[in-house]
Amino acid sequence: MLSKLKNYKFWFVFTPYFWLVAFFFIPLAIILKISFSVSEWGMPPYKDILEINNSGDFILNITSGNYAFIFSDFFYLKSYLNSLSLAFTSTLICLIIGYPIAFYVAKSKPKIRNLLLILLIIPFWTSFLLRVYAWKVLLQGNGILNLMLIKLGFISEPLSLLYNHYAVILGVVYTYLPFMILPLYGYLVKFDLRLIDAANDLGSRKINTFFKVILPLSLPGIIAGCMLVFIPVVGEFVIPELLGGSDKLYFGKIIWDEFFVNRDWPVASALAMSGILFLIVPIVIFQMSYSKYNFKNE
Repeated sequence: MLSKLKNYKFWFVFTPYFWLVAFFFIPLAIILKISFSVSEWGMPPYKDILEINNSGDFILNITSGNYAFIFSDFFYLKSYLNSLSLAFTSTLICLIIGYPIAFYVAKSKPKIRNLLLILLIIPFWTSFLLRVYAWKVLLQGNGILNLMLIKLGFISEPLSLLYNHYAVILGVVYTYLPFMILPLYGYLVKFDLRLIDAANDLGSRKINTFFKVILPLSLPGIIAGCMLVFIPVVGEFVIPELLGGSDKLYFGKIIWDEFFVNRDWPVASALAMSGILFLIVPIVIFQMSYSKYNFKNE
């Protein structure tokens, strides 16, 4: 009986690691391998890293030229900077909108709170692609929004609301807002309201109470929500493709074009790996600094 419990315990602990290895590290290793491969016409469109020629000698087809190419061309760097700008702006807007909503939901009565949580989760029941495409229908020249503004007399001709940077921001904020609200809710629901009453009794103004009591205690939720929004938005492809125009090129779109239009898998893989590197290094540094800060405060 004890041996069976140990086996169950082993598999219970091992399952998350197996998931990470099978669906994260192995695909990442394959992309890393392709990023150092040599391009060629065919399927797949790159040479194997290790080949054997007719004389039986081993040939190593490894090159760093793919990385040298993308770092020497400002076109790729500009697309990455555009994606960083989009991610930063969208994350900030999601935080400004999501924090009051999360606080209101967390401090509502249990029955109302459950209803509000269901309303927040309902968008996940619909296809992500359909939700983004719905904004395309709303924002187009003959869409509902333009027709309403014309009928109300605010405008005389349709506005160009689609295929621009602002439409992309709108689509991103709408799509990723729940990812900001839910982590914030998880921390704010544990917040002790008596701390606010205590601050008020000590003569603290509401704005001081927010910045000195509520905000510091909800900082872990803010960080978690910002990470959940910022990281996926950097590589977002669907929203810029459906709602964006040709005024700005984004990192996810460039990777898609290299994979499926130019069929240059090594360069596309090098772009993907460099994007991961640019994101992981600052995040690791931030996490280490934040851990040290928490340790000092404790």
